[in-house]
Amino acid sequence: MAHLTELPVLLVDDEPQLLHSASIMLRGAGVADVIAIDDSRSVMAVMGERDVAAVVLDLTMPHLAGQVLLDRLAADHPDVPVIVMTATDDVDTAVQCMQAGAVDYLVKPVEKSRLVSSVKRAVEMRGLRAELLSLKDRLLAGTPHQQDAFADIVTQDAGLYAIFRYIEAIAASPQPVLITGETGTGKELMARALHRLSGRPGELVAVNLAGLDDTMFSDTLFGHSRGAFTGADRPREGLIASAADGTIFLDEIGDLSVASQVKLLRLLQDGSFYPLGVDRPRQSKARVVVATNADVPRAVAEGRFRKDLYYRLRTHHVHLPPLRQRMGDIPLLVGHLVDKAARQLGKPVPAVPTALYQMLRAYGFPGNVRELEALVFDAVARHAGGTLSRASFGEVIAGEPPSSTGDSAPDRPGTTPLATLSPDRLPTLREAEDQLIAEALHRADGNQGVAAALLGLSRQALNKRLSRRRPEASAADANAPPGARR
Repeated sequence: MAHLTELPVLLVDDEPQLLHSASIMLRGAGVADVIAIDDSRSVMAVMGERDVAAVVLDLTMPHLAGQVLLDRLAADHPDVPVIVMTATDDVDTAVQCMQAGAVDYLVKPVEKSRLVSSVKRAVEMRGLRAELLSLKDRLLAGTPHQQDAFADIVTQDAGLYAIFRYIEAIAASPQPVLITGETGTGKELMARALHRLSGRPGELVAVNLAGLDDTMFSDTLFGHSRGAFTGADRPREGLIASAADGTIFLDEIGDLSVASQVKLLRLLQDGSFYPLGVDRPRQSKARVVVATNADVPRAVAEGRFRKDLYYRLRTHHVHLPPLRQRMGDIPLLVGHLVDKAARQLGKPVPAVPTALYQMLRAYGFPGNVRELEALVFDAVARHAGGTLSRASFGEVIAGEPPSSTGDSAPDRPGTTPLATLSPDRLPTLREAEDQLIAEALHRADGNQGVAAALLGLSRQALNKRLSRRRPEASAADANAPPGARR
């Protein structure tokens, strides 16, 4: 099915003058295709041949009354919303029409804004119904239907597969999409996959909003006319115009000023925008996708982000998990990134030691996949042959252990926080060292080489400390009562 924004709106009325004026109103508001019918008997034939976004229907017509036609439309095309527009100002008639399936009841003469808002709301309603049905179908599947669209995202994680299926379900929607997640989780990759699935004929145009004041935001997105400001010696089309029938991707939306938020809200509400120095609005049919790593609900609560814009943006919301919540992807990602780095650097592909995977799983990755990619490229660039060295990874991991990520690091049962070793006194250096070694071995699944890298020690230095601990542990066991020995 074509995009709902591309489907025609069907106007049915026996007054040619009203059909003409209503068509002009809707086309001026961005409805590209309007079909006007002045004979109610031909409506069902047209509906059988063409898919329409919505129907605007008069009640009092010769040949076939609007009430009868409404019943037939509800029975044969229940997914198509019907708006009744009539001169009959009667409460009982309005109630009967709504009970028969009409989504709105307009009394002639109808103001332009009322007609346009009613039609757009009906089209949005139909889109949401279609998305709900599609979403139910896709969530029953275990993997995305169109995996090629997500080829840039390397994963075998069930949680990300669920997100892929949701993206497939909302791809055809004209409504905005909010993508949230930490830095480096792949928000732009997800936006590009969404655009590919949408089938939109236009391009995806990406804009980073970080550091843009209101004037720069307006000029970048909406453009300007000649003479709009000093130095504007010729007109400029903004990036919204470049996106045309495609997708405009706005990254770092959390940094947008309040003044710019108002302009973005207008664009989302009715597709209109004003280039700098222009008094008449222009229309855009580009789909808006935004992304941020900021805590938008907190920004709303603190008054830094408009509540109405937030709720409009999150019509569809995708939250990408951090890498530490999908550690099962580490081997797959490392293999992919090693191949990619070797190809770009013109080097043979090195072998990856299994111990490297254990080391990486013990790290919190505050920079997520982007950080992992940087680590892999650095290691491959240093690589001289044979097996990939773990040294460069260890330098970073030892300098910023997983515990530095705070409560977002994965919980590991069986560990004891250092602060609780001696709640009534400061632990000794020996106690602190013993606990750090035990924790490193736990995170490394007993692999001493990986544990040494986590501690910033050589393998030999760790072995010395372990051998020093063993006699003390054996003496403690010998003096312990039976059943209490380790």
